Amino acid sequence: MNRTVYQRCFAVILLIGALGLVSSYGPAPAREDWPTYGGNAAGNRYSPLTQINTQTVKNLQLAWTFDTGENNDSTKRGMDIQCQPIVVDGVLYGTTPRHKLFAVDAATGRRIWQFDPFSNPDKQPRFHPLRGVTYWNGGADKRILYSSGASLYAVNAQTGELINSFGQNGEVDLHEGLGNKETLGHDVSNLSIRNTSPGVIYQDLIIVGSSMNEGGDAPPGNIRAFNVRTGKLAWTFHTIPLPGEYGYETWMKDSYKKIGGANCWAGMVVDEKRGIVFAGTGSPSVDFYGGDRAGKNLFANCLLALDAKTGKRIWHFQTVHHDLWDRDIPCPPNLLTVSHNGKKVDAVAQATKDGYVFVFERETGKPLFPIREMAAPTSPALPGEKPWPTQPVPAKPAPFAFQHLDERTITSRTPEARAYVLDRFKNSRQGNKWLPPSEEGSLIFGVGGGAEWGGTAADPEGVFYVNGNNMLWWLKMRNTQTPSDGVALTRGASLFNTNCAACHAISKENKAVASTSQAYPNLANVGNRLDRSQINALLTTGRGRMPSFSHLPKDDREAIVNFLLHTEPARPVPADMHQATNTLDTAPNADFPYVSPYLNNGNIQFRDQDGYPAIKPPWGTLNAIDLNTGEYRWQVSLGEYPELVQKGLMNTGTENHGGPLVTAGGLLFIAATYDQKLRAFDRKTGKIIWEQKLPAGGFATPITYSVAGKQYVAIACGGTRYGLKSGGSYVSFALPSSSIN
Repeated sequence: MNRTVYQRCFAVILLIGALGLVSSYGPAPAREDWPTYGGNAAGNRYSPLTQINTQTVKNLQLAWTFDTGENNDSTKRGMDIQCQPIVVDGVLYGTTPRHKLFAVDAATGRRIWQFDPFSNPDKQPRFHPLRGVTYWNGGADKRILYSSGASLYAVNAQTGELINSFGQNGEVDLHEGLGNKETLGHDVSNLSIRNTSPGVIYQDLIIVGSSMNEGGDAPPGNIRAFNVRTGKLAWTFHTIPLPGEYGYETWMKDSYKKIGGANCWAGMVVDEKRGIVFAGTGSPSVDFYGGDRAGKNLFANCLLALDAKTGKRIWHFQTVHHDLWDRDIPCPPNLLTVSHNGKKVDAVAQATKDGYVFVFERETGKPLFPIREMAAPTSPALPGEKPWPTQPVPAKPAPFAFQHLDERTITSRTPEARAYVLDRFKNSRQGNKWLPPSEEGSLIFGVGGGAEWGGTAADPEGVFYVNGNNMLWWLKMRNTQTPSDGVALTRGASLFNTNCAACHAISKENKAVASTSQAYPNLANVGNRLDRSQINALLTTGRGRMPSFSHLPKDDREAIVNFLLHTEPARPVPADMHQATNTLDTAPNADFPYVSPYLNNGNIQFRDQDGYPAIKPPWGTLNAIDLNTGEYRWQVSLGEYPELVQKGLMNTGTENHGGPLVTAGGLLFIAATYDQKLRAFDRKTGKIIWEQKLPAGGFATPITYSVAGKQYVAIACGGTRYGLKSGGSYVSFALPSSSIN
């Protein structure tokens, strides 16, 4: 049977099942799908299934593996799978490391179809993390919507073919709705934009956020809704307000012409009954300097409640004013019901990078627990910078991540490690978590979580589950108008500053940098690892966490390569770097792309000389918080370093990426850790009662579903972080048939 005939037959079988026409074979077996990112519109990551429970989980075993065929050889490695798949009508939908969309039988892992967005040789691959897909059902019309690069695709859920009536031949350009030269003063059509997290469905709308470069050429982070049938733009919410809009006064005049970001990259949830979409936004560009955006900067770093039909603001709450520390809202909000002051309250809870949980009434935005504005230091600050004098802190719950750094916090793993770390500690600024960034250098928490993009879970009892990171980061600012490390301010240096420096260090100094364990490699000696063609390929297609920079002209990419390989001709940029732009042949007084007079030294985790975190454990935690009371049920370490366990250092936790899944069977499943294990915890006590080594890092969030009366737990295994081996598979676990009643 050929592929097309098989797909049509499968579609007929699905339709027959949906219509209940198989009743002559007996009653349809119980089934519980996982139809959306987060499990349901509320984003609870909760399942009512109970077949796998605290008593039976010990018998859990591998049911099937789906190998994507990617990340298995040296030419295709380096692409994460961060996808939380969905399951609808017994079919599991997910994405491969190289952005192919697939459908497999959720009971066997057998592939049904696959869609490749780059099957056309004229289509340039643009890789970046993909964390999920979206399903929409319009009767017989069933669609999967997902993004790759700057494109939003609509694919037939039964055949894997593009739906040509959507947008232009099945594709919508995600630049639509960002603005134009008339409104912004510059063209946005060639700027880098993508969706790392999937959109959400409300009626016939798909509502999307965006992810983008956080440098000077970041587009605005507008939230938009498209008609799911036609692809036409339905509404736009400006996260950086235009003149006359609410919040415009919280910026400098015309900031919107040069500043981008304030984007919802981590995902959204929908209160379908009330017609409200909840979204969290990130920081404005550039991350660590705000001299040209004085003010609170609404609607950056906000939890937003928007009318899902129109995009109009209902209420908002800003978790960080005038963000100077890249403290984006890092995960989707979570809708749950709690008991508060003797009444049931429909609430929305938002976890943050710095370890807070803010809880509000859904309709009004009224906090369930008091929120205080705490004094924050405003000096010493960089020239032109005006830090906001207060920051919000919830009275409850207590933070789930470290807040303060002092000498007692520094590692004592070995005497050598402590001495190494203390040297940097004593020669850097530390203390208050809101210290403004400086050229001296600061040690801070919260750049990479706290909470992370894997999301949070909640059960019907009002208990909130969140995994957290305790990682220290070294933040040092540099003046872009003066040479760095003796490197002249050339065109390539200017382009690197605008496009790459937000993540990558170029410092030749090795302290606080163990390159094999860093999330963002130091590029000072990148020529020792990669040749010219390999660097060019990375800039063009992207890899892992790094997005494609194919939006840059070829000559600009080549200039960046020359800068990194120290082969750039001595052609300086204009003397006034603050007004310089990406290319020398652009008017020097243009507002955009914005070139900040100060940039950070790259995103550098502070680790000891052996690559371990520079502070005392726990380095990763798992937390259960009762949001009825704001008190903790339990907190445990999450993950271990096997080599440290052998030396007697246990329960350290590890940095973790990926979220929790909670079930009515009394379990919490989570992977996310360096030791590449999937674990099941008793959700009442936090005790581990089952664990399994995965074929690769499970840096994704697991799901659970039931087909033909059997419950499964599935997760993507494609972690390539921190020197771990690549992977390209999905695995699913179930109980043996003999143990199912």
